[in-house]
Amino acid sequence: MAEQASYQGTGKRKTSVARVILRPGDGATWINGRTIEDYFPRATHRTLVMSPLKLADAEGRYDLRVRVNGGGPTGQAGAVRHGIARALVEADPELRIPLKREGFLTRDAR
Repeated sequence: MAEQASYQGTGKRKTSVARVILRPGDGATWINGRTIEDYFPRATHRTLVMSPLKLADAEGRYDLRVRVNGGGPTGQAGAVRHGIARALVEADPELRIPLKREGFLTRDAR
């Protein structure tokens, strides 16, 4: 059985750190063992998290496994977004320019 492609990205925002694993799949998203709807009940956080996939037109093409810790929900959502963007660039280097232009690859240190 062949090894399935897997792409990793680490995202940070404020004191939050997210480790993202991106694999080709049907769009399942798990954050700390919970679905995205359970982990981020607010729609604004879910929109923030999924924005790099939407920009890359990759919604539903990748499964996401995320481990995130530190900070509050908004900081964690920003860290996950940063990690997803970095993993997408690893998967497809041509996405670097549009993701950078939208600010998804920029670390928000605050």
